[in-house]
Amino acid sequence: MTLKRSDFRFFHRLRVRWAEVDMQKIVFNAHYLMYFDTAIADYWRALALPYEQAMHQLDGDLYVVKATVEFHASARVDDQIEVAMKCSRIGTSSMTFTGAIFRGDEHLISGEIVYVFADPVTQTSRPVPQVLRDILTGYEAGEAMASVQVGDWASLGTDARTVRTAVFVEEQRIPKDLEHDAADLGAVHAVVRNRLGQAVATGRLIPSGTPGVSQIGRLAVNRVLRGGALGTQVLQALVEAARARGDREVMLHAQRSAIGFYDRLGWQRRGEAFEEAGIAHQEMVLPL
Repeated sequence: MTLKRSDFRFFHRLRVRWAEVDMQKIVFNAHYLMYFDTAIADYWRALALPYEQAMHQLDGDLYVVKATVEFHASARVDDQIEVAMKCSRIGTSSMTFTGAIFRGDEHLISGEIVYVFADPVTQTSRPVPQVLRDILTGYEAGEAMASVQVGDWASLGTDARTVRTAVFVEEQRIPKDLEHDAADLGAVHAVVRNRLGQAVATGRLIPSGTPGVSQIGRLAVNRVLRGGALGTQVLQALVEAARARGDREVMLHAQRSAIGFYDRLGWQRRGEAFEEAGIAHQEMVLPL
C-alpha cells in the first residue's frame, strides 16, 4: 500500500532513538507498532479529547482486534520521522485507522489498526456512539475540534472552576483558598470546550490596577491536552476582549515552566522573576 503525505491531516513527529535500533542498525520491526500507538494517543489530543474522560462519558472503550504493518524501507537511528494517522473507516462497532511513517517525503512503513468500541466491563462490542463518529469524520474533513466562549462567572464559572481545580489545586497543589478569589465575579472568563462539551481550558481577564491595562490570569489547560493550542485559543480570546474595550496593554504572571510558550506568542518579559503561591513567576506584557 503506497501512501502520500497529502493523504493525511495528522502527523506525529519523533526522532529515532538508539534503543530502538537492532543489530542490523535499523529500527527493530516491533517498534513501528509502538510508533503507531504513540501517534494514536497524540491523535486523540488533536481531537481535543482527554482519552480516559472521553471514554468514560461515552460509556465505552476501544480495544485493538487487529494490527498490521507493511515494510517498504527502514528507519535508522537519529532519523527524524513523521507518523501520519487517519481514521479511514467507521463501521457499526469498529473503526479502522490507517497509518504511514515518512522520512521527509519517503514512505517507509504502512500500518492499519482496527479497534472495536466495547463495554469496558464485559468487553462486548457496542455501536460507535454517533457523537464520536461525528468527531472523527469532522476532524478528517478539516473541522475545528474545540470552540471558545467568552463571558462572565455566572455563565462560565462552573466549567472554569472544574478546569482550574484540576490543574491548580489537584495537580499543582495550590491551596484552594488562594486559587479561588473574589476577582472571579467581575472578571471576563474564557472557556474552551471540545465537541463532547467537556471544558478543557480556561483563563480570565481582570483589571490590573493601572488604567488601560488588564491582567490575564488563571490560564489552565487539561493536563492531557497541553501542547495542542488550546491555551493559545484562550489567550487570544482574552486579548481580543481587552482590545475590544480599549485597553492599551495586557499583562500576566507566567509560571516559569510556561515562559517559552508566551515568548513564542510575542509577549515581552518585564522585571525580575518572583514567587507567587510558592511557584516561580515572570511578569510578561503585550502591547495592544
